[in-house]
Order: sequence, then structure tokens, then C-alpha cells
Amino acid sequence: MSIRQPSIQPRILLSPPHISGREHAYVTDAFESGWIAPIGPQVDAFEREMATYTGSKGALALSSGTAAIHLALRLAGVSQGDYVICSTLTFVASANPILYMGATPVFVDSEPETWNMCPLSFQRACRDLAEKGLLPKAAIVVNLYGQSADMEPIADIANRYGITLIEDAAESLGAFYHGKASGTWGRFGIYSFNGNKIITTSGGGMLVSDDIDALEQARFWSTQARDNAPHYQHSEMGYNYRLSNLLAAVGRGQLELLEERVERRRQISQTYSDRLESISGLHFMPEAPNCRSTRWLSALTIDEEIVGVSANQLLACLEHNNIEARPVWKPLHLQPLFANSSYYPYLGEYSVSDKLFTTGICLPSGSSLSKEDQVRVIETIETCIQKS
Repeated sequence: MSIRQPSIQPRILLSPPHISGREHAYVTDAFESGWIAPIGPQVDAFEREMATYTGSKGALALSSGTAAIHLALRLAGVSQGDYVICSTLTFVASANPILYMGATPVFVDSEPETWNMCPLSFQRACRDLAEKGLLPKAAIVVNLYGQSADMEPIADIANRYGITLIEDAAESLGAFYHGKASGTWGRFGIYSFNGNKIITTSGGGMLVSDDIDALEQARFWSTQARDNAPHYQHSEMGYNYRLSNLLAAVGRGQLELLEERVERRRQISQTYSDRLESISGLHFMPEAPNCRSTRWLSALTIDEEIVGVSANQLLACLEHNNIEARPVWKPLHLQPLFANSSYYPYLGEYSVSDKLFTTGICLPSGSSLSKEDQVRVIETIETCIQKS
């Protein structure tokens, strides 16, 4: 007699690509026109459309958001031995380019209101470094999980100290802060089109700025810094960083539906909140005043003493039910790679990012998430907590 195996429910992913079908027309046009090389009319159009959407004067399509940060740091004049301030609660790609430049990262904590860089901690870091004669050349402010940092005071502080402000908006395309697009408050803004982002080109990024001359310099560097000569001549170090025409075609189709994607993710986040906020000890990432978050990922914290389960236990329960969820980013000041880096906590010895890392999780949030699958996520969480 055979034993019947239990059925395995389909995998629910955290944030999978959401393809609409509009991408096909642009990709077909690229093929039919013969423009499949790393440059072409789709790239040009994608850059124009991104600049228009964000309200920037110009945009440069690149192979990744990391490449965009790297170029922004070089444009800021960062070099060997310089210091660069960076948000600590982020993915390592925000800070790796600092190391590419031979510079030293200095990490700044989050604030509870936005989960993003704390302006007061940023000011403290700038003041301390200036007093030591180590004034940073640049600061990388990350907009976490689709929400802008409190950019107005941060920009004022950066201007006061003459620090080039780079806004890592890899996760926040479509967000707005005081009516202005996320990614446009600094001298340079960065977006990512990785496969898990709110719109995707499968892999790619964008550098935006109102400094057109700087963008042209970055364009030159991103195509191997080839001099204007009839032969291959190179006077500066360059990179192979341009986005391909085919991937730009995908991006154009995705960009047309960006607002729909934002609205859908916001609906998903609201549904989680409506269904779960009555559970004592669960607290969702706040939406800051005067901001529109994209809710790229729906994130919450779990107070183990009240809820009866820890963040790790809830993650394990979701995984057991074939649901992908993730911890909040491990702060960069806790990473072995940056073990010797300076860090400015939120208040005294209290670190907001450390607390978020130990208590926070991100739930499935893709814009293609069905209502039935979201109910399954919610019911799994409820069951896990009820059994505790």
C-alpha cells in the first residue's frame, strides 16, 4: 500500500519580475531595426523617459545601480584615502563602490520615523569628521524599501559642509518626498532595474542628475573612455557600464506601467496592515509625513515578548509553507567586510538599524501577487502566532 505524499503548495516569491506584455513591442522593434548592441534608440528613449518621469534634466542608462553609484563617486572626486558617509541599513551594493575608489566608508544609523538615515546622526558624523580634518567628499543616502529618507535636512547639512549628496534610490523609483521624486534631492540619483525591483530590465540601472556636464563625463567613462579619435585611443580609465539596447526596450515597456505597479504594491501593503495590525507586537514600517512610499517591500517588526514568536521563527514558519520572506537588511557596520569602519548610532549607544535587523522581516510584495496568495501569507502568519 503506497503512502500518499502531502501536496506542496506553489512557491510564493518575495518580489518576482512582473511582465505586462508591453515590453514585447519595444524589444521587437529593437530586433527589427538591427539595434541590439549596447547603444541604440531604445537606450536614448529610455533615458529621456526616465528623466521626464523623475523631473531630472538628464539620465544615463547603465548596466547596474552599483555602476551608477561608482560613477557618481568618481564624479564627486572621491579617490584613495577619502571618506564617504553611507547609510548603514542597506544592501552591500550601496557601499562596495566606496571600496572600489579606495575610500573609507563611515556608516550612519537610521531613524525610527523612516527607517532611513537619521539627519541628526548624519550631522554628528559630518561635524566630527570635519573637526578631525577628514571631511567626507560624498554621502550616499539610501531610500529603503521604497521610502524616501528625510532628504530636506540631510541636503541642507550636506550643502553646509560642501559634501556631494548621492541618493541611492535603487529601491524607491516611484516614491516622492514633498512632491519631488525620490532620487532627485542630491546632485546624483541612482535607480536599479534588477529583477526584484518595482520595474525591471532583468539587470540594469540609471544615473540621473541636473548636472548635464557631469552626466556626459559619466557617459564617456561608461563606454571605456574612448577618446574622440579615428583610432582606438584612451587617455583615461573607463568601464564597460552601458545598458544594452535590448534591455532598455524592456525597461520602456515596464516604465509605462510604473504608476500601476506602485499602486498595486501600496494596496498589498495596506491589506497586510489591515489584516495584521490588530495583533499586538506587530508594527509595520511607517510611511513618513509628506511622502509617498512605493512599498516596494512590505516590512514589519515583531516584538517577541508580546507576540510570542521571534522574527526568525516567523521566517522559518513561512519558509515551511513555501513562502519566501526575508530579514531586514543586516546593517553594514555589522558586516565582516566593514568590521573596522566608523559608525554613528541613532542616540548614544542605541542603534535603530541593529534593532530593525533583529526584529524585522519583509513579506511577499510583488505587484503580481494574487489576492489568494496574499491571504495564504496572512493566514500562515496568523496560524504561526496562534500556535505560539
